[in-house]
Amino acid sequence: MKGYSVRHGRAVLTGAALVSLGIPGLARAQADLTVVLRDARTAWLTHEVQDLVRQSDTVRLHLPGVTAASLRPVQAARLLADYLKPTREVTFEVRGLRTLADDHAYAEVQRVFLVLGTEEEREETVFLGYRRLDGYWSLREVRVMP
Repeated sequence: MKGYSVRHGRAVLTGAALVSLGIPGLARAQADLTVVLRDARTAWLTHEVQDLVRQSDTVRLHLPGVTAASLRPVQAARLLADYLKPTREVTFEVRGLRTLADDHAYAEVQRVFLVLGTEEEREETVFLGYRRLDGYWSLREVRVMP
């Protein structure tokens, strides 16, 4: 099935697979969200974090060692870039998508990465919070859980 992969013995579903499976609660608006999540995945994997926050008005960041209540997109991108700089991405796969309201949704993402200079894989769970404004989903929160 497209969007399905197994890594380290665990099944991982991408946003496209979630839509194709007909998960309850995924409406047409969430189908649009899977496109946003695909773009977010690409931005994260390439460390082009300004692409993550481009449509955002403010972003809350919860990174190990950093908690910022409300940042402008440029500030959020700078902090995310600093956080990602010493790493090389291995995978960034959507594991779940939950809609809290017609205009609020969260994606749970499993991140596997290497710290530069090492070969040891590390994992984190990343929650991406989105809000739909004027027909567009914009990133409102990034929460990283080691």
